[in-house]
Amino acid sequence: MSQQVIVYSTDGCVECNYVKNMLEEEGVPFEVRDVMASEEYQQEVEKFGFMGVPVTVHGDRAVKGFTPELKEIIEQAKK
Repeated sequence: MSQQVIVYSTDGCVECNYVKNMLEEEGVPFEVRDVMASEEYQQEVEKFGFMGVPVTVHGDRAVKGFTPELKEIIEQAKK
């Protein structure tokens, strides 16, 4: 596997949980960064051009939400 996957999320975020569950099911290790616990993490999300979560990052690619593009990130992370 190549670079680490990062999931920016918050507690109680249903869509965030969908993303994390999908990554776990696919066997992709990831780091969770709670944007409510760290202003730095919130700023990182904003640098990617997003105002909400979940945001999944792999390398220089960031995807917001539980979308088909998430599958592409998973496939890249498995390489």
